Amino acid sequence: MQREAGFRSFGLRVLGLLKSSPMRQALWLSLLFLLTSALSLGVTYYVAHNAQERAIQDSLIQDMISFRATPSAQALAVLVNAQTSETDPRRRLLSYRHPGGRVIAGNAAITQKDEGFRLVVLGADPTPVQGSFLLLSERIHGGLLTIAQSAKPLRDLRETFLRVFLFSLLPTITIAVLGGVLLARRAARTLADLDAVLSRLTSGELKARVDPESMAHGDLARIGDSVNRMAAAQENSMAALKQVSADIAHDLKSPIQRVAVQLADLQQIEGLPAEARQIADQTIVETQSIVETFQSLLQIAQLEGGSPKSRFVPTDLGAIAATFAEIYEPVAEEEGRRLTLSLPDQPVWVLGDKGLLGQMLANLVENALRHTPEGSDIAISVSQNEQGVALTLRDHGPGIPEGEQQNVLRRLYRLEQSRTTPGSGLGLSLVQAIADLHGAGLALENADPGLRVRLSFAAATL
Repeated sequence: MQREAGFRSFGLRVLGLLKSSPMRQALWLSLLFLLTSALSLGVTYYVAHNAQERAIQDSLIQDMISFRATPSAQALAVLVNAQTSETDPRRRLLSYRHPGGRVIAGNAAITQKDEGFRLVVLGADPTPVQGSFLLLSERIHGGLLTIAQSAKPLRDLRETFLRVFLFSLLPTITIAVLGGVLLARRAARTLADLDAVLSRLTSGELKARVDPESMAHGDLARIGDSVNRMAAAQENSMAALKQVSADIAHDLKSPIQRVAVQLADLQQIEGLPAEARQIADQTIVETQSIVETFQSLLQIAQLEGGSPKSRFVPTDLGAIAATFAEIYEPVAEEEGRRLTLSLPDQPVWVLGDKGLLGQMLANLVENALRHTPEGSDIAISVSQNEQGVALTLRDHGPGIPEGEQQNVLRRLYRLEQSRTTPGSGLGLSLVQAIADLHGAGLALENADPGLRVRLSFAAATL
């Protein structure tokens, strides 16, 4: 089992390396080098082969000219026999044949009938001579004279080029490919380090930096340096934003508290008209709404910064849904509503922050309670399949028109029919921010009647 896992891990690493851009570039360059070298070697062989073949043909033509100068067939036969007695049949063959087919002179019975050049291969029968020969035939004094010269130089040339290809070009290409793979592997490792640092920065770990020693000199080193400068600037900006947010919160805290204290003191005045007391009560409620709105805006800004990602752990989404369904069930019953829950038998794990996921579900339930009529049902369900994990909340309220479904996700946006209900218009915006932080898809769908909110998560592996 461990061996299979090791092979599988090795295969995945090799597959990932092959998919990397540096590796693909190295393989393409190696292939281009191979094709260029093979083409160059092929053209060189073609030119050399033609030159060698032409040299043999010129030699045969010169020999034929000397035989053509003989005065008669008998003189030609004598000259052919004289030369064949001093000629190695493995290198040169001569055959002077009578028109009837009888061999008059020569050291081979070449069955050549037509004039001109021809490349033939002679076997053991009818002569013991073997090999490739280039032939030239011409009719002289009524007979057919054939001169054959061994094509061994052509064969030697082909074998020489084949050895060059096998023992020179192929090792060179192999070394080039291995060198390219090593360089590509180094570049791929550097790119993987850059990707890891960028992923950590995206997850909110703003102190992540690229190690300069792991970067090779050149473009990747400059990119790594740029990433570090960007990370430092982002960290400074987030620190400044947090400081400004803290300062604003601190500066607003005291005035709001003083307003709340003064309103409480106003309510303690004896003989305060009922109308003034009612105004004080409403003002306290509005003051609390201001604080809640301000806190929601700050939380959305913090979520968009990505910093909570560093706290993500595998979390049972079904357990969170069960907890908040239990919390809000009495509230729903008090308002004449029925809250139902549907969960799978097994835990449903997603990677995230338990508190933020709970707040997201709480916002959805409160939104449904706020905008649905008394006596209607609210259903929460959690499911899992091959595509991932889904959290769904469905109500039986008026729903949201299709043209407004994207608008309600904007901050402080409220539908016309919702302006008389409590709230700041930040509930669904906060849900969207938490979903984006967890990489979940948020979809608003018409349930006819009511609204169905579907959140799609990637399943976490333990």
